Amino acid sequence: MNYQIELRHFIYFLAVAEELHYRKAAEKLFISQPGLSTQIKQMEELLGTQLFVRDKKKVRLTPAGEYLKKEVEFILNHLEQTKKQAKLIGDGQLGEVRIGFLGSAMQNVVPNLLLGLKEKYPTVHTTLEELSNRAQINAILADRLDLGFVRLSRVPRGLDVKPVFKDTFSLVLPEDHPLDEENFKNINQVADEDFILFSQDYSPMYYDTVLSICEDSGFVPNVSHKSVHAQTIFKLVENKLGIAIVPTTLQHGFQMKVKFIEMKRIKQRAVLSMVWKTDNRNPALQKCMDLLQKL
Repeated sequence: MNYQIELRHFIYFLAVAEELHYRKAAEKLFISQPGLSTQIKQMEELLGTQLFVRDKKKVRLTPAGEYLKKEVEFILNHLEQTKKQAKLIGDGQLGEVRIGFLGSAMQNVVPNLLLGLKEKYPTVHTTLEELSNRAQINAILADRLDLGFVRLSRVPRGLDVKPVFKDTFSLVLPEDHPLDEENFKNINQVADEDFILFSQDYSPMYYDTVLSICEDSGFVPNVSHKSVHAQTIFKLVENKLGIAIVPTTLQHGFQMKVKFIEMKRIKQRAVLSMVWKTDNRNPALQKCMDLLQKL
């Protein structure tokens, strides 16, 4: 009997690739462990290559298995989204755009985009997810997101990136700090203070840019705390555990005992960019990008 690879093979393979444990994968799939092993063996025979290395202690992916895992993640995500899009378009809608964003993008760019879509393309549906730069890139590559808002200047091959908003940086100080807009001259006035920054993993470009702001003034900041949330950073500043440098637009929407001093004279800017997959065929995505060009 001639067999061919079917969708179930991909689903079974991905479960084992994620769990790296046949019993756990079988329980997740609600099938027997011997049945799952048979399906994986059949898939390997059909492909003519080994996907897993099994011994008594562990299961691991072969190089071919590693490659296939990424491709199958994309295939299954794309298939699920295609089904959803077909239903929306069949109902007379333009489709759905899945958007990832850094928290700072919610201050102006994302709300403006959503308002623009509501006004000009009301049949475009959107979903939103706040994610780090790296998580957004991985999600776009795996077809879990259509569009991301990141602070990156370089992206992997197959993706495109374009700046959509440039912001100044502001110094964040406790409300009763002696420095204010009147007597602030240069950031080296706070060179001896502890700094609270966004985590390097969350936004490497932001982290490096802040370091360069300090280095241009002749010092390396002592970083006492890191966070991925602006509210946490502002709370730490409020409690006098350090000071911070953030994109200026982040000052809106928070009610805390901190003050902001905009640093207009420095050359550095907080650049927010949109990122998308070059071969994304989602018709609703282009509507978003057209609007972003006009914001």
